[in-house]
Amino acid sequence: MKTGGVMALRDWTPAARRGLALGLLALVGLLGSMAWQRHPAPAAPEPVATETSMKDAHARELREQFNNATGLLQARRYEDAALALRQVLALAPRLPEAHANMGFALLGMGHGSAARRSFEQAIDLRPQQANAYWGLATVLEQQGDLEGALGAMRTYLHLSSADDLARRARARAALWEWETRLGRHAASAPAPR
Repeated sequence: MKTGGVMALRDWTPAARRGLALGLLALVGLLGSMAWQRHPAPAAPEPVATETSMKDAHARELREQFNNATGLLQARRYEDAALALRQVLALAPRLPEAHANMGFALLGMGHGSAARRSFEQAIDLRPQQANAYWGLATVLEQQGDLEGALGAMRTYLHLSSADDLARRARARAALWEWETRLGRHAASAPAPR
């Protein structure tokens, strides 16, 4: 053994050699784990979309677009609402609520004949779609078909929620007005003197 110099490996005791081997093994493990962290394994591929997850995504997109269109309609932005409803109907052509709302958008834009077709389509798809009858009655009145308007508004009253007192009162007032215009109500008697 030399003093002041580097000791040859053969001169090391067995315990020192084991310590060196364990130290080198630990160093290799540490360096390997650092390299592994710099180059992580690729992420597992996304699972294939199931029919249920695709339906859920479609329903979510449809609901978002429908709610957007409804907001535009309530804001009286009829052209924007009609455009949004076209997108909704492209996703769900048999959605009666979308056809009814399209009718109201078209009505707001002054397109009575097209609005009528939308309301009738909504009714064909769901005969219980109460607001479609309201819209249809409005269009028929504008087109001078008071008999048709009366029938549609009566159907609205039959189907509509009893809780919607204000709208039901407006519907009854429209019925009274149209019946009066058709001569079904006697003219009011003059007020007593």
